[in-house]
Amino acid sequence: MSNSKDYTVGWICAISTEYVAAQAFLDENHDGPEYVSPNDNNDYTLGKVGRHNVVIAVLPDGEYGTTSAAMVARDMLHSFPNIRIGLMVGIGGGAPSPAHDIHLGDIVVSASRDGKGGVFQYDFGKTIQDQKFQTTGFLNQPPATLRTAMNGLKAQYELKGHQLETAISHAIQENPRLHKKYKRPGPSNERLYRSEITHPANDGTSCEIVCGNDPSKLVLRPKRSEDEDNLEVHYGLIASANQLMKDATVRDRLAAEMDVLCFEMEAAGLMSHFPCLVIRGICDYSDSHKNKEWQGYAAMAAAAYAKDLLCRIPPNKIEAEKEIRETLQHS
Repeated sequence: MSNSKDYTVGWICAISTEYVAAQAFLDENHDGPEYVSPNDNNDYTLGKVGRHNVVIAVLPDGEYGTTSAAMVARDMLHSFPNIRIGLMVGIGGGAPSPAHDIHLGDIVVSASRDGKGGVFQYDFGKTIQDQKFQTTGFLNQPPATLRTAMNGLKAQYELKGHQLETAISHAIQENPRLHKKYKRPGPSNERLYRSEITHPANDGTSCEIVCGNDPSKLVLRPKRSEDEDNLEVHYGLIASANQLMKDATVRDRLAAEMDVLCFEMEAAGLMSHFPCLVIRGICDYSDSHKNKEWQGYAAMAAAAYAKDLLCRIPPNKIEAEKEIRETLQHS
C-alpha cells in the first residue's frame, strides 16, 4: 500500500469520463493508500506522472457543482497532507467569439487577469435583464510554480507546436477499450449554431436531425490552416456557477463583458479550499445543443495537457511550495 505522505500533486475530476482519461495518462500506477482520514469518502487513484507522485479523485456519482467539489478537495487534503499543487482537470463548455476561435476538442486553461485568479464565480440569481452580471468572487491564484510552468509550456507550443494529439492517440492505443468513446469525433460533428437557434427543450433527438445543417443556422468559420494545430490551447478566464450554462445569449454576454472563454460547474467550489489551475477540454458550446459526443475526447485533451504541464516542473520546485493545507490556514 502507498504512503499518503509521498504525494504532492492533487488532481480532481468531476465525472467518471474525466477520471478514466486522467488514469490513461499515468506513467505508473501505484497501490491504493494505506490510510485515509476516517470521514474521507473519496475514491482515489495513485500513480506517477513524469517525476511526480499524483493522487487523483473524482466527485461522487451523480453529484455536480461547487459544493461537491469543495468536499472532495477538503477530504483529499486531510488524507494527503503533503499536497502542494492542485489541478482541476476535465471538460467544459466553450465560449467562441470573434476574439477567440474556440472549437470543440480545444483546451482552455485558467489564466489570471489584472492580478486576479483565472476563474470567477457568477451568480444567476443576481442577473437582471439588461444589467451586467455580478461577479461573486475569484478563485485563488494557483502556486507560482504552476503559473510559471504554464507560461513556459505556452511558449514551447507557440514555437514548436504541441504533441497532444499524438499523446491522446498513444494513450488510446495503450487502452484499446477507450477507442469508441474517447477518440476524436469527425469534423461533421462540430457545429456552432447561431445564438438564436435553440434545441427544443427535453428533446433528446440529435441536433443534426432537429436543428439541421442549414448554413443559415450556423456560424461559419474558416478551417484551421496546415500551420495551425488541430487542437488549440487557449488561456484566459473561466466562469463557474452551480448550474449548467446552456443559453447562448447569456454565454455571449459574459464572453463580451468579461472576456470569458469557458463555462463549468465545479471550480468555484474550490475557491477557499484548493487553489488550483483549471484545465478544461471543450465538449460543447455552452448552449442548448448539448450532447456527449465530444466528452471523451475533450477529457483526454485536458488530461494530456495536464501531463505536459507536470512534466515541465522539477520535483524540487513542487517540494519547495508550501502544503496547500498550510497555505489555507494562513490565508
